[in-house]
Amino acid sequence: MSQQGTKHAGFLGSLKDALAAASRDDTQRGPTPAAAEQTTQLLKAETPKPAAAAEPAKAEAAPVPAATAAAAPAPSPSAAEAAREVKAQTSLKAPDKHVEFSAAPTTRVVRGGAPKPAPEPVETTDAPRTQLVRGKVQVKRGEFEHDPVVGWLVVVGGPGLGCYRPIFEGNNTVGRASDQRIPLDFGDDAISSEEQAYLRYDSSSRSFLFVPNLAKTNIVSINDKRPTGAVELNQMDVITIGRTQLVFVPFCGSEFDWAELTDSKD
Repeated sequence: MSQQGTKHAGFLGSLKDALAAASRDDTQRGPTPAAAEQTTQLLKAETPKPAAAAEPAKAEAAPVPAATAAAAPAPSPSAAEAAREVKAQTSLKAPDKHVEFSAAPTTRVVRGGAPKPAPEPVETTDAPRTQLVRGKVQVKRGEFEHDPVVGWLVVVGGPGLGCYRPIFEGNNTVGRASDQRIPLDFGDDAISSEEQAYLRYDSSSRSFLFVPNLAKTNIVSINDKRPTGAVELNQMDVITIGRTQLVFVPFCGSEFDWAELTDSKD
């Protein structure tokens, strides 16, 4: 019994050495031929041989049926193959990489580079503000700073086509010079430089009069008629002076006069 126990102990130690060698070399091509041969020799040495008396009985035993032989278990793999299989199953298992955080991570998305700083407030001076006016507001009227306009002469023919000249209250001299009250300085040399005619507005009668200067040789006409004295002007009358045609457009008249505003002020 002591010899048999010694043999089993030696077998287990050799088996452990073979398993250790197989676990070290399983990542390589496989077990070395020396380790496989050592394991095979150990298994053969420790396999108990049957007694000589039993051999005739084994020979005389009845043949095993085919069904029983098929049901017999398959031979167990060697120690090195078992160790490689266990190692392969262990390496295929996914490692547990679960990591717990004390606080959820914060994700920050930055687009278009770093954020621009807020613009600094601009200091403004005390500019006048627009006032909201509701209802009827009393308009203050003072004295005239300039002569009030009572009508216009609009150029419809000649060098100054499309231009206009204002007509003021009282007596207005008409000429080509710039110092005339109604200067027709558009380049028409057929107009006298001074006092070619007179255009007068009478606020008392609210009427306009056109008076040609008969001392001038240049001809003046109103609606294709040559006046020899003062002629009352009506809206849209055409005045021809030299090569320039002007249309009369009144602003004051029977329906309105600047005197109405001055009277209401008092």
